[in-house]
Amino acid sequence: MARRPLGQLEAEVLAALAGLGGTASTAELVARLDGDPAYTTVNTILHRLHEKKLVTRVRTGRYYRYRLAVDESELVAGRMHDHLRHASDPAGVLSRFARSLGAEEARKLREFLDPPKDGGG
Repeated sequence: MARRPLGQLEAEVLAALAGLGGTASTAELVARLDGDPAYTTVNTILHRLHEKKLVTRVRTGRYYRYRLAVDESELVAGRMHDHLRHASDPAGVLSRFARSLGAEEARKLREFLDPPKDGGG
């Protein structure tokens, strides 16, 4: 099995927490993640995310339950912006990204970029 970069696993853990919409234990998150990551690996990621103040945790018995502490869409958008800012060809990156979108994603992006005129402006 190929190993994924640590940043990718962090993003997957954050997405899994966001998808749950509440709290989750390490075991519950392991079950939701692809590739069968080790419990200890996910636990380490959660500890790091807690140190970065991206998740909160509450002790329940011997274990912690974690909750997303940030807005996921804001976090992901910020990462995308950082990647663009550091790219040597941001226009090329945007072009490739736009061409990789599915039909529904492309429709939504067009909607955000060119909102319908409501006649009140």
